[in-house]
Amino acid sequence: MNSIAILDFGSQYAQIIARRVREAQVYCELFPWDAPQEKILSIQPKGFILSGGPKSVYEENAPFIQKFILASGLPILGICYGMQALTHALGGKVDPSASREYGSAEITLLVRGTALDAISKVWMSHGDRIAKMPEGFVALAKSDNSPVAAMADFARRYVAVQFHPEVHHTPNGSELLKHFAVDICGAKPEWTPLSIIDESVKRIREQVGNARVLAAVSGGVDSSVAAALVHKAIGDQLVCVFVDTGLLRANEGEQVASAFREGLGAELITVEASADFLGALEGITDPEQKRKIVGEKFIRIFEREAKNVGQPKFLVQGTIYPDVVESSAPDRNKAEKIKTHHNVGGLPEDMEFELVEPLRYLFKDEVRLVGEALGLSEKLVWRQPFPGPGLTVRCLGECTPQRVSRLRAADKILLEELSKAGFLGKGAQTSQAFMVLLPVRSVGVMGDQRTYQEAAAIRAVTTDDFMTADWARLPHELLAKISGRIVNEVEGINRVVYDITSKPPATIEWE
Repeated sequence: MNSIAILDFGSQYAQIIARRVREAQVYCELFPWDAPQEKILSIQPKGFILSGGPKSVYEENAPFIQKFILASGLPILGICYGMQALTHALGGKVDPSASREYGSAEITLLVRGTALDAISKVWMSHGDRIAKMPEGFVALAKSDNSPVAAMADFARRYVAVQFHPEVHHTPNGSELLKHFAVDICGAKPEWTPLSIIDESVKRIREQVGNARVLAAVSGGVDSSVAAALVHKAIGDQLVCVFVDTGLLRANEGEQVASAFREGLGAELITVEASADFLGALEGITDPEQKRKIVGEKFIRIFEREAKNVGQPKFLVQGTIYPDVVESSAPDRNKAEKIKTHHNVGGLPEDMEFELVEPLRYLFKDEVRLVGEALGLSEKLVWRQPFPGPGLTVRCLGECTPQRVSRLRAADKILLEELSKAGFLGKGAQTSQAFMVLLPVRSVGVMGDQRTYQEAAAIRAVTTDDFMTADWARLPHELLAKISGRIVNEVEGINRVVYDITSKPPATIEWE
């Protein structure tokens, strides 16, 4: 009764809109633009947000606004393509822009006293513009390339903007989304960590009943919080399985065992399977193939372990929303596939488990807030994110035992130095940092002798939602110290570089 329906027209930013609305403590769900009417209206939305998208409204088979949306009489906020689709549907005119507008831009307000008053710098990403507004609309703002950068029909409670208020590059843009959800739509801000926990516990109990459940824990934040949620819901029905794949960070196994046995009080089974994983990855260099191999190996091991604990039919995974988005799971979005996450698109079709994924539509920051509300230790909740496939996706090229060991040693040095310098943990400037081993050799000199060894890259980013990220501005002195230690202490690496690419265009992980 206090929800907003977000219609996804194919934008990679659509999920950030959802995150911003939830930041305002308003529940929302993201639907494909062509989702069935009954599915969209099942959450009884108080308004609709139309996302951006890569198409033009005048293209053949372009996405459009379904008639029941307009007939509902509910408020609508159109963003970028959503603005153009709304214009097109209501009889306005959309034309190609004389100059494509991408990146930072300035808007000039044409009407005062709206939620746009605090917005001047915005983020644009469009090749079309509004040539004629629909009847009943007034222009609220303009930019150099868009005579109508924002518009509204106050009577029908329709608002549309050409820019992206959801991204950090539009300062105060989140306030526009909050104003729309709370003030225009009248949704109550009741979406909190405690309400998420209550709803999740209810869903988990309804799904699994009195059955035994396995939880796959990888050492990452997400799998830990997912297991904690399920443990709160069903207690001793849960059995946690930690698989040592041989692809973990330094001291990972001991830390995970301590966190689950002492901190969570859950039953934990540890499986040593490094030979299985590294053997299966022998000779494999394609990242998509690596992920699928890891995903299948995990499932086969869980199926084997399940026989020893009463053959549970349910498997808990720490899938979160960015995993779903980047894997382009078909149930929620139309966005282009970026890469397959092993726990979304990399699972075998014939697996024997039904998945329990309590975090599937939560963002990383929501996961951490839920973890804290569950009483998990700050050290566990604010651990560095770690992908399910482990060092597989950070060891570019073939994952031999020697190369994985080399990467692990370099990563340990990076995390040690960043931690000592105060760049890791809750409230730190750096959200995620890790080493990447490159299948690239370069000439060096050590002890007056020529070397021809591998290069390694430092990746450190700042982000709130892990959907977009910027590279961390680490001090040069700190980078020099890390590089010096790695080259001197890790055999086989003679060159260290620093990745200064944001997301987008890159992803956070290299594979």
